[in-house]
Amino acid sequence: MLSYTLRRLLMTLPVMLFVALFVFGLLDLAPGDPAALLAGEDATQQDIARIRDTLGLDKPFLLRFGEWIWAIAHGDLGTSLFTGLPVSTMIAQRLAPTVTLMIMTLIVSVIVAIPFGALAAWMHNRWHDRSIMVLAVLSFSVPSFVVGYILAWTLGLQLRWFPVQGYVPFSQGFGASLHSLVLPALALGSVYIALITRITRATLLETLSQDYVRTARAKGVSNRSILFLHALKNAAVPIVTIIASGVALLISGTVVTETVFAIPGLGRLTVDAILRRDYPIIQGVILLFSFSYVLINLAADLLYRVFDPRIHY
Repeated sequence: MLSYTLRRLLMTLPVMLFVALFVFGLLDLAPGDPAALLAGEDATQQDIARIRDTLGLDKPFLLRFGEWIWAIAHGDLGTSLFTGLPVSTMIAQRLAPTVTLMIMTLIVSVIVAIPFGALAAWMHNRWHDRSIMVLAVLSFSVPSFVVGYILAWTLGLQLRWFPVQGYVPFSQGFGASLHSLVLPALALGSVYIALITRITRATLLETLSQDYVRTARAKGVSNRSILFLHALKNAAVPIVTIIASGVALLISGTVVTETVFAIPGLGRLTVDAILRRDYPIIQGVILLFSFSYVLINLAADLLYRVFDPRIHY
């Protein structure tokens, strides 16, 4: 197991290097000159050239990329072109709302999706199953920002159950913080809930058709024990794997969700940086999201090998 883990860790290094090269090159090819934006509309070509020289934008691509990678290796993500603050500091300031939203979305999604998937599998081809699958298809089909606006209008503006904008930090109260994230978590988790529900249903249907389940029924074991103590336990490995792998949906969905609900997290920081063409912030946040996705998939792969009894070392 240790040797496999080390091999997988070494395999992630070229993947991360390629991701870094892709992010740096993609933004380098993007239209617009940040030096011209910083200089202002009345700036001369000499002013723009001086700013480009100060920022190092006139250096060759490979040289700039090498300097960027070297700085990242030493924990330096660069400096914002507009605020002058270190990118790492700005990311740290916005990290808490995003992480809190993702954790809450994950918890809500698992609590909702696994019982729905189990019910759909147990009531296979009945109206319960068909209704849950219709809801899952709708969740996959409707974009998260549309779900967000619907929830904000119904539960926020009409019923006034939850706030429709903003984020309350934990320092101002644990309950108030969770209350401010209910609508964003439901909007962000709509696709995630559908994914886990369908995987849970499919995995349980396969498990419930096994011989040991029929034997348990013949012995008079209760339906609840068969479903939760036997079938769901043996079907947990692929479900846990898809839960871990599906975190990528949460990472990518935070950008839109935080914009809709005005949450001051990394997603909102990314949108603001894109509008201002603040390249160091864009590169830093995308790199953080990409590395998180790679590491989450690595962790899911390792968990699969640890808990799957069919894999031997």
